Amino acid sequence: MKVAISQPTYLPWAGYFDLVDQVDVFVFLDDVQFEKRSWQQRNRIKGPNGLILLTVPVMVKGRFEQTLAEAAISEPQEWQKHRRAIETNYHRAPYFEQYWPEFCSVLEAGWNGANLSNLNMTLIRWFMQQFNIDKRILQSSELPCTGRRSELLVNICEHMHADHYISAIGSAEYLLEDEQQFAAKRINVQFQHYEHPKYEQLFPPFVPFASAIDLLFNVGTRAMEVLRSGRRAPFSVAEVRHLRTEKIGVAL
Repeated sequence: MKVAISQPTYLPWAGYFDLVDQVDVFVFLDDVQFEKRSWQQRNRIKGPNGLILLTVPVMVKGRFEQTLAEAAISEPQEWQKHRRAIETNYHRAPYFEQYWPEFCSVLEAGWNGANLSNLNMTLIRWFMQQFNIDKRILQSSELPCTGRRSELLVNICEHMHADHYISAIGSAEYLLEDEQQFAAKRINVQFQHYEHPKYEQLFPPFVPFASAIDLLFNVGTRAMEVLRSGRRAPFSVAEVRHLRTEKIGVAL
């Protein structure tokens, strides 16, 4: 049983969906603390002069300890600015017309839920449908699991009877420190190894790490084939320790 656990981010990049695609169960970590100016509330699209940052406005005054699941969208009509920005920069993309009407409906419906976590999860599920990713999806807020940091991840894995935990490489620093907590429960930790694939993109030269909307509008039904082409064999704990020591091979 392979499990991945990650925060629901706004309009994620292709690598996020590669992580979902390679596990049996994916858990949205939606009850962690909200972090302002993080990928929880922002992401990038491609424009003629490079990447453009889109940010979801969130209520923060007097809400310093709020969780991601509690983060409320502060300007419900702001989604129209995001819609216009996406339309302006992608209306000439080969598959724009195929996906645009439904995407707009999903974006508006998610935004009008007035909750950042729900918005992100609504969009992620829609992307999964377009990519034909059919996985069991759960939310940490709905599971009987407690703890902080790695303790919580271990408890979720144990609850799911998982023997493999696949993590995004960005979590390596604290997971390496806590790896023995997983080992004590006989859970093998591996780290995603993803090399962003290139594809025909508006406004060359190619720029990686845009939202997956860039991939979908540009390559359409080939999106999953392109997405999977960036997957490499996961890193083991020992390999990541070596990479961090030598500072080579991958951005950690």
